[in-house]
Amino acid sequence: MYTCESISHLLATCKTLAAFKQIQAYAYKSNIYSDPFVAGKFILHCAIASSDAFHHALRLFLDVPAPDVFMCNAIIRGLSESETPQNSIPMYSKLRREVGFGPDSFTFAFLLKGVANYRCLRDGVQLHCQAVKHGLDGHLFVGTTTVSMYGECMCAGYARKMFDEMFEPNVVAWNALVTACFRSNDLMALEAVFGEMPFKNVTSCNVMLAGYMKAGETEAATDLFSEMDVKDAVSWSSMIGGFAHNGCFNEAFGVFRGSVRSGIGANEVSLTGVLSACAQAGAFEFGRIVHGLNEKSGLNWIITVNNALIDTYARCGNVAMARLVFDSMPDKSSVVSWTSMITGLAMHGCGKEALQLFHQMESHGVKPDGVTFVSILYACSHGGFIEQGSTYFSNMIEIYGVEPSVEHYGCMVDLYGRSGQLEKAFDFVTKMPFSPTDIIWRILLGACSIHGNVKLAEHVKGSLALVDPDNSGDGVLLSNIYATAGKWRDAAGVRRSMENQQIKKDPGWSTIEIDKVLYSFVAGDKRDKITEKAHEKLDEIMLKVRVEGGYMPEVATVLHDIQEEEKEDAVTRHSEKLALAFGLARSREGRTIRIMKNLRVCRDCHTVMKLVSKLYRVQIVLRDRSRFHTFDSGFCSCRDYW
Repeated sequence: MYTCESISHLLATCKTLAAFKQIQAYAYKSNIYSDPFVAGKFILHCAIASSDAFHHALRLFLDVPAPDVFMCNAIIRGLSESETPQNSIPMYSKLRREVGFGPDSFTFAFLLKGVANYRCLRDGVQLHCQAVKHGLDGHLFVGTTTVSMYGECMCAGYARKMFDEMFEPNVVAWNALVTACFRSNDLMALEAVFGEMPFKNVTSCNVMLAGYMKAGETEAATDLFSEMDVKDAVSWSSMIGGFAHNGCFNEAFGVFRGSVRSGIGANEVSLTGVLSACAQAGAFEFGRIVHGLNEKSGLNWIITVNNALIDTYARCGNVAMARLVFDSMPDKSSVVSWTSMITGLAMHGCGKEALQLFHQMESHGVKPDGVTFVSILYACSHGGFIEQGSTYFSNMIEIYGVEPSVEHYGCMVDLYGRSGQLEKAFDFVTKMPFSPTDIIWRILLGACSIHGNVKLAEHVKGSLALVDPDNSGDGVLLSNIYATAGKWRDAAGVRRSMENQQIKKDPGWSTIEIDKVLYSFVAGDKRDKITEKAHEKLDEIMLKVRVEGGYMPEVATVLHDIQEEEKEDAVTRHSEKLALAFGLARSREGRTIRIMKNLRVCRDCHTVMKLVSKLYRVQIVLRDRSRFHTFDSGFCSCRDYW
């Protein structure tokens, strides 16, 4: 015989709608469903268990002749926690009108949570007024959710006013106020409230950690983290993700190691955070360690972690490992998984493979989105597939119903510009349905630099000066074009103009991972033991490529009117060459050398990399600002088209 307690226990273990219907049938058969308490439990479970079960909860609700406030709240809660929380307000109005139930504190708490989820200040204020009208605003539960709602709507001031009206707020209410300050990006207010708190728990500290990391205050976050008596998985993950977000990759790796040693273990957030750091830094070896830990922990079924692994391996220069992870995924229903793999193939110059994978994606019934088409157009651009790229762009709206964004238009400008069709690229820009952004003009200026079109470059730079006058890269590109054309006076004029406007050029840097440690090189930096070793090895390399490889420096890439000897020295000391030299000096024979650079690789460095791969019998994987170059036996994967 089923009782209320046994039914409640069965519902707690129920995971699917089919199983739910079986339990419901037993309840009907035993006549226990006639109990309003049991009926309410069924409606609540069905309303919040899964998104596809809400329609069944609504059917159960409509079958009840006189639904009570608990049942009404269950329907409102189901909508507020669904993918369409904005529907909870009309449902509340309908229930008030047709059922005539009197709302209680839970009603407003659920409604306010729904408003917080879709961040509509107007609806939130109206609900706040309704709560005041019914005399429920002083309820601790309602007050706390109101504070959270104002926080999610980026109104920390309103949240503070609501908080100040609360009678004896508990730690949950204080945490809601701290979170409101965090959501509003107000670090000063966040620190002030955190300092006021009469009692703090790990949640309070975690919000403060996230606030410090979001503001780039990594030292303050580190100090607070060290002072915390209790650290949970969120604490460690906040530090890992925060360091990765702020470019402190070695620190992110160190905290991840600490989390494993502490016994916290790997979880979805910490794994994706540290893999993000690996991907940004190009730390392939550390990424492999994280991959092994993921397998050992039995978390290889989590889609987000697998997607992060695909991105990490691809951005660390090993697209074969990325493909291995993708092919072994048990669930390929996520468009993010397919897009990540397509992007990885595209950035490695495997344009044909990227397009083939796109067609496989379609055959699997996965619908491409806007990000997928950015990757596809990128693959066409870097592969020289002009006609295919134009076709995909046209089909976006006509076949797939995806509205092109500025990123897609930028890809098309790059597609035409990279192939040398500069006039066609310029014509495409002038016919866009919106005013060209600085990104669009900058892509076209880069194409002018590649193909040496001085006249068009001057016109594009003029347009860029109107929309983004303070970008150093634009002046450097124009100066580069002038210098390559031998127009030193014009190049010097651009440089003087940049100096007068106090526009500084971003320095070029390169990183390399040796024995799981990242080393960074910047051309012209003060020498230390590490860079001295790199310079010594680089002298040997440059002599070898001259004598045995017939290398001649491409001094046209040097942007100054100086003596040839000085130009040769300047071009041979680029950061990627220093990283390469250090890698050859420190890496074991037969190991692939992986280098990450923040700017576009110059032609001279590209030539040297090809020669070194042949003369030293080593594979070099170089990631620059736009793509990967894999050098092997004197050839590059880009086929000199980049």
